[in-house]
Amino acid sequence: MAKYLIVNADDFGLCEGVNQGIMQAAQQGIVTSTSLMVRQPGAAAAAAYAREDCPISVGLHIDLGEWIYEHGDWVPLYQVVDPEDELLVAKEIAWQLEEFQRLVGRQPTHLDSHQHAHLNEPVRSITQEIAQSLGICLREVTPLVRYCGDFYGQYGEGVAMPEQISVASLSQILAALPEGITEMACHPGFLDGLQSVYSQERRLELAALCDPLIRQQLTDLDIQLCSFTSMAAMAQL
Repeated sequence: MAKYLIVNADDFGLCEGVNQGIMQAAQQGIVTSTSLMVRQPGAAAAAAYAREDCPISVGLHIDLGEWIYEHGDWVPLYQVVDPEDELLVAKEIAWQLEEFQRLVGRQPTHLDSHQHAHLNEPVRSITQEIAQSLGICLREVTPLVRYCGDFYGQYGEGVAMPEQISVASLSQILAALPEGITEMACHPGFLDGLQSVYSQERRLELAALCDPLIRQQLTDLDIQLCSFTSMAAMAQL
């Protein structure tokens, strides 16, 4: 089997700086896909880009809240709904899907979620049913699409690890890429309008994703960049 790589930029729509970073990473770097947060301030501008001659696939980044590690425990920075309330979660996800369709003018090419909220029940079952009904990929759930979250500049509890998002680290990830289809998440961006615990790291990610050495390594390793749109048939969704 050949090696295929989907490079998905999370948090599209979070703010102007993140939007600009993702668009630059798509135009000058190796980003082939992105996931839109429809509740955030930059959503309308991000959707305008998606409606135009957008070169990358655009999915829905389900946003139920954000949690930070503080004083030995995880506490909500904000929370849209209680992630354990099945009825409220189902209603909120349905609204976000409808809002995506309204903003972008089409269905999402894939589904994932902010801080991987969809990996826990009841969110997992709800999103899995939606993904199956639409025939699209759900991150870490859909068969045959391997997920790689190694390109991230913080440890699980918010400790900065900039060495994880360097050109050298990205090069190691690519060198270890297995055969088949892999989705690698990333979070490129600038600081304009950004209010997030993951901030300075976004500029470092952007620099690595746009480094010409990475593009050359993809060629040398015969890794084919692709998107969720082009790989839908191969993933047997």
